[in-house]
Amino acid sequence: MFEERAAALDEQDGLAHMRRQFVLDDAVYLDGNSLGALTRQVPGRVAEVIGREWGELRIRSWTESGWWTAPERVGDRIAPLLGAAPGQVVVGDSTSVNVFKAVVGAVRMAGEGRDEILVDEATFPADGYIAESAARMTGCTLRALPPARIPGEAGPRTALALVNHVDYRTGRLNDLPGITAALHAAGALAVWDLCHSAGALPVRLDAHGVDLAVGCTYKYLNGGPGAPAYLYVREELQARFDSPLPGWNSHAVPFGMDAAYAPADGITRGRVGTPDILSMLALEAALEVWDGVRIEAVRAKSLALGDFFLECVSACVPEGRVRCVTPAEHRLRGSQVALACADAGKVMTELIQRGVIGDFRHPDVLRFGFTPLYTSFTDVARAARVLGEVVG
Repeated sequence: MFEERAAALDEQDGLAHMRRQFVLDDAVYLDGNSLGALTRQVPGRVAEVIGREWGELRIRSWTESGWWTAPERVGDRIAPLLGAAPGQVVVGDSTSVNVFKAVVGAVRMAGEGRDEILVDEATFPADGYIAESAARMTGCTLRALPPARIPGEAGPRTALALVNHVDYRTGRLNDLPGITAALHAAGALAVWDLCHSAGALPVRLDAHGVDLAVGCTYKYLNGGPGAPAYLYVREELQARFDSPLPGWNSHAVPFGMDAAYAPADGITRGRVGTPDILSMLALEAALEVWDGVRIEAVRAKSLALGDFFLECVSACVPEGRVRCVTPAEHRLRGSQVALACADAGKVMTELIQRGVIGDFRHPDVLRFGFTPLYTSFTDVARAARVLGEVVG
């Protein structure tokens, strides 16, 4: 029954043609919220970079092949997916490094007397580690709070809040517009981690006045394992952004080799050292799949996939064996469904052996990520059916 409905939904899917742009096999891949699938543009582009740009042009490629300007150029390719105008996103380094830049940079911009950092208490652990270290280094106190409490807790001492747009474990979508507005009303800055939202749903950084944001590119943006992350700094703040990692790549005259540091203008001051060119250009090729794709259409399909999955799970899984920990309300849901389940680790191992690829989060959560560019309704129906067989 569900397979027939899934086939009909796939027939109506305006994004179904996008599957052809990815390298997929017979498995149901619902772990794009951890590592996106390979796009078909990437292998040829990487071969070209290695064979021609590195193999033949060598050092000339920094100028002739555009290597030097890649961090800003690729940032401008990502910017529309974040609801950002050009010139506000730079690509490079890891998410953790960019969290450090953003948090310390925000403290430095916050002003005298603002010596408190608020952090999402359910944040991805690395963000918490970085925030704690940044607080020690800047003489700030750190307070961990549920995101819903941040608007009421921000006060005259608050420098910034670091919040995850989507909770990595439960898939809950936090209130970016509301929390950002409340922080601004308190005179504080808003720093957002977009790892689990960029490429899955509209973010609208500019429209909501977000100050700084960071994110990875290997999940819904399909940049590949270890692909460089990105840093967003709102244009009005760039002249005040004082990076705690001033590198030669962010110097106003990088090849002047001056002993004194002078930051470059604009978003370039978010750079640090030499870019990871191979992974940077692989990411640039992967982003080509977004040409002509509306993020609103991606969001609509994401929600439809989640709704259909929950319906199938309800019908296929024996009552009481799993419990959904992802909010059912669309306004509170990212692009994944998380199910609490006894022996979740063993269950996910068995699912993977049967060709349904999700992941497990300690102690009892099964995560199923929906990447609308290549996840089909048929995938979702099959995943629910196999889950029912495994836990039943």
